[in-house]
Amino acid sequence: MEDNKKTCLYDKHVSLGALMSPFGGFIMPIQYSSIIDEHTAVRKACGVFDVSHMGEVRISGPDAERYVNHIFTNDITAAPIGQIYYGMMLYPDGGTVDDLLVYKMGEQDFFLVINAANIDKDVAWMREHTEGFNIVLDHQSDYYGQLAVQGPLAEKVVEEVLALPCQELKFYTAKTLPVDGSETIIISRTGYTGEDGFEIYGSHRFINSCWDKLMACGRCKPCGLGCRDTLRFEVGLPLYGDELSAEISPVMAGLSMFCKLDKPEFIGREALIRQKTEGVSRKLVGIELDDKAIPRHGYAVVADGEVVGEVTTGYHCLSVDKSVCMALVATPYSKLGTRLSVQIRKKTFPGTVVKKKFYDKHYKK
Repeated sequence: MEDNKKTCLYDKHVSLGALMSPFGGFIMPIQYSSIIDEHTAVRKACGVFDVSHMGEVRISGPDAERYVNHIFTNDITAAPIGQIYYGMMLYPDGGTVDDLLVYKMGEQDFFLVINAANIDKDVAWMREHTEGFNIVLDHQSDYYGQLAVQGPLAEKVVEEVLALPCQELKFYTAKTLPVDGSETIIISRTGYTGEDGFEIYGSHRFINSCWDKLMACGRCKPCGLGCRDTLRFEVGLPLYGDELSAEISPVMAGLSMFCKLDKPEFIGREALIRQKTEGVSRKLVGIELDDKAIPRHGYAVVADGEVVGEVTTGYHCLSVDKSVCMALVATPYSKLGTRLSVQIRKKTFPGTVVKKKFYDKHYKK
């Protein structure tokens, strides 16, 4: 773990006895009490995550909107200030560089949030495609810490414990707030758990102060990346490296709705048009097993004795008490209701292709 970075809250996690492990180039808390307890806290009340490992890049200048639209699959044209968009950056062949959020903070000011494991690759990719655009690309990951406050009680906790006004924020919007008379923070309402939730971006000092207040209030539980994965998975949200990668396009992953092919251009657009027109060889599906066996990433998916795909993420779904997985399978086997099996060690366990969303989201819209 010596080569991994530490977030600004590392010492806080250690003092709470968190199980720490490498993730995305950082040493991160995986769990504090148990994944089940933390998962349940987010579904029923409020959980707090350190997500300071995520990357932040600011794009500003006269051509900021045109540049972001060039590298981003979604369409930010004429977006209102404060709006947030989900989408991808693509290679020319349609493979995924990363999935990310784009915050429109001003007419010529965009805040991009990227995945921790991809920070260096993403920033290099962005810089490689700046020619011909009058912009400033400011990599700000070292400055920002980030907290995610998630769950049905998140709004009350942010308002009452942190004294940060957030009630008026609609789903997938953000705003800046002056704090302590010396800095400006960003607060947004997106969530990666399927529950109502807020993200707070600020200096390391400010994020440490917020963490201390949240831990002292007795109204929320510290949560690790273990339950963050179970939470996002059961509402069908992708994780880069599992459901998206350089080999897995948004079309294969069922994320075409975030790729606006009617835009004049973006990197990878032509490849996606071909995939939509000609079809793809593999598609991402949900599989519900008949048994309680637990499928894991990389396990083979079998039909008629032949391997037709592999599991991308699998768990015993805590919120609905079922063994389920997402899997990338050959397109002929992707239809809802198709019977497939998952190879778990030396046995095969039968199941059925179902929708990838195993549990309903509860966002406040």
